[in-house]
Amino acid sequence: MTHNQSRLERRVRRDFPDPGSADSVLQLLAELPSRAGYGHEALASERVQAALVLLAIGNVRRLRQEIDLAMADWRDVLVAAGLADEDWSRRLDRELGTDP
Repeated sequence: MTHNQSRLERRVRRDFPDPGSADSVLQLLAELPSRAGYGHEALASERVQAALVLLAIGNVRRLRQEIDLAMADWRDVLVAAGLADEDWSRRLDRELGTDP
């Protein structure tokens, strides 16, 4: 069975190239919705998770800080990453590319 990477996973693997780093980041992102009560649906979205990855700039420690911010209010990470405005989907396409 072939595993097709999502565009977010491709970005994570690009931004976190150290051995095991990308897998750890992907695990953190996968667990994020189950850790939250408020906004758990939003925390599962590609938009919010991409905002976290973009804000982390390849730094796992910074990603954890951004996750803490998202746990308080996920909308704050959208604003910080420039994904809160009406053109957020175009910006996301520019940052992550488009899936074929």
